[in-house]
Amino acid sequence: MEQHTCELKAKFIRGFSDKTRLLILESIRNEEKTVTQLVEELNGNQSNISQHLACLKGCGIIVGRQEGKFVYYSLRNDQILHLLDAMDSVFLIVENEVQACEKTDELVR
Repeated sequence: MEQHTCELKAKFIRGFSDKTRLLILESIRNEEKTVTQLVEELNGNQSNISQHLACLKGCGIIVGRQEGKFVYYSLRNDQILHLLDAMDSVFLIVENEVQACEKTDELVR
């Protein structure tokens, strides 16, 4: 695999590497939502949620659908839903190791 492809894959994966973005993805997993709905549900602020939505959209993970003055956000397609399901399945297997991993937070910084 060439380096450019790996860099792009790493950028895509970073879309999933933030707690707020994961909460957004969980929230819209089965139902599209507006920024206002996400702000209320996640107890966040509009600017922060909007920035995370822009990141997820920029990475090709979600899409926005304009309806009147509102934009409704949803997962891009069933493959993203399957990816989230696969991540959940793998996480159940490795959850204890992740909790015990002291290096995880250091590597992210």
